[in-house]
Amino acid sequence: MSTAQGARARARMEITAAIKDEARRQLAAEGAARLSLRAVARALGMVSSALYRYFPSRDDLLTALIIDAYDSLGQAAETAHEAAADASPLRRWTVVCGAVRDWALAHPHEYALIYGSPVPGYTAPETTVPAAARVGLVLIGIVRDAHEQGGLNPPPLPAELRGEAERMAADLAPGLPPEAVAALVAVWAQLFGLVGFELFGQFHRVVEEREPFFRHAVARLAEEVGLRP
Repeated sequence: MSTAQGARARARMEITAAIKDEARRQLAAEGAARLSLRAVARALGMVSSALYRYFPSRDDLLTALIIDAYDSLGQAAETAHEAAADASPLRRWTVVCGAVRDWALAHPHEYALIYGSPVPGYTAPETTVPAAARVGLVLIGIVRDAHEQGGLNPPPLPAELRGEAERMAADLAPGLPPEAVAALVAVWAQLFGLVGFELFGQFHRVVEEREPFFRHAVARLAEEVGLRP
């Protein structure tokens, strides 16, 4: 790459980052549904036509912000897991769940973008899936380690759910017992429900000691999956 090409690439990266930073400020102030390319351009002193060269539509900008948020959350979970690599599966589970909560509390508007109300008129493309899967893959890895070590005891399945659980296991976590995968899917939803209830105010005047309550809840979620001390 020539010096001129390198300078252009750096300039494009810097402008792209500035656009996304301003868009995140608007998310915090107005919400995702009111995100406007024209407003972002105006705040940055750009003409709209120049901004369209970076993000052709509002949906393209939303997709970039969603992928960034999922990646940031996934990185937080992966970093926490690596720091506890020598711990037991149950301990790693608790640490990763705690990292999810910590990230959400530190990035409430980005959490709302990916786990809050859907943005009217927007449908997330398949390109968001790899980033969205990162936390789930960490949790699956923890359960897989416990299974391989003989330390997994998932709850039994009702007969009516057996076929669906086997399909989910084949699609999401080949090699894990269908019982564990069905429990993982339910627990994944419950984890983000716990975080969302805290973040969006549903625990107001219900749960006051929220951190110990969260630790207790994720320990019970681990039991539902089949992780044991």
